[in-house]
Amino acid sequence: MTRHFLSTLDWSRAEIEALLADASELKATRRAVRRNDLAGKSVALVFFNPSLRTRSSFEIGVFEMGGHAVVLEPGKGAWPIEYRDGVVMDGEAEEHVEEVARVLSRYCDLIAVRAFPKFQRWEDDREDAVIQAFAKYATVPVLNMETITHPCQELALALTLRERLGTTDGKKLVVTWTYHPRPLNTAVANSALIIAAKMGFDVTLLCPTPEYVLDARYMDAARTFAKENGRSVTVSHDVDAAYRDAHVVYAKSWGALPYFGRWDEEKPIRDAHKHFIVDERKMALTLEGNGLFSHCLPMRRNVKATDAVVRSPSSLVIDEAENRLHVQKALLRRLIGDAK
Repeated sequence: MTRHFLSTLDWSRAEIEALLADASELKATRRAVRRNDLAGKSVALVFFNPSLRTRSSFEIGVFEMGGHAVVLEPGKGAWPIEYRDGVVMDGEAEEHVEEVARVLSRYCDLIAVRAFPKFQRWEDDREDAVIQAFAKYATVPVLNMETITHPCQELALALTLRERLGTTDGKKLVVTWTYHPRPLNTAVANSALIIAAKMGFDVTLLCPTPEYVLDARYMDAARTFAKENGRSVTVSHDVDAAYRDAHVVYAKSWGALPYFGRWDEEKPIRDAHKHFIVDERKMALTLEGNGLFSHCLPMRRNVKATDAVVRSPSSLVIDEAENRLHVQKALLRRLIGDAK
């Protein structure tokens, strides 16, 4: 049976630990060993949205494993795609995802998809319709390069924290909302919450108001994972209390779910909380003032975090970005490589 990688919700901690161990080995031997795990294999990278780290790390990763990647951008170098069933296709879309997924399955060994939400109604966006349609019709594994979750970023964060902390069990990790001039996807926040709880952290979700609490699907899952590890998930709107004694501060901006499609109504709340920026004063509240800081990138300097925080020895942003390459290579090897 074909196994997809759409979310880590249905991947156990043991399976994730195995991926991280494999990624560590691939990282350690990257320059010394020529890999052929994907020899003769092809991967379709379907980008509905822009990318820097995701595109480059996947293309390079496939190459370094001996495979071939083809990049497709629907609406640019590829035809616009309709992903809903039963619609009259008299608009912009030229072909249906059913044909796209089935044809790419004949050409390629894996299809990776990056498709952000529409940001009009969360009730619709939470269905993750684009990648779910690919998974429905593809006959090869489908991999999530970011939709309403970002599971590859989860793996990169987990590997980075394992490298710096050793064990993650019993440590405190804060997922903090930060200001951004426009509302952003909740994907990375959802994913950071999930992986932190799954890896044994005590997790605090710090956000301005209750409207910024994440979807119940991810809040409930995180609480379940935390409970399995004997840990907790806490929601806080108190900046100082959340930062105090934290081992890790993970920053991200996201839009308030009730205001999807009604950004003018959210703007006053967002603008009133610019002080959620990660700065030196707040980081001094972390455990012995030495808490680790990270962000998925791209990141607006001196809006989300100050220059001093980003450049500090405690900043993991570049390490985490590098580890995208290694965890994705491990994941590709697990899904379609010769060594499984």
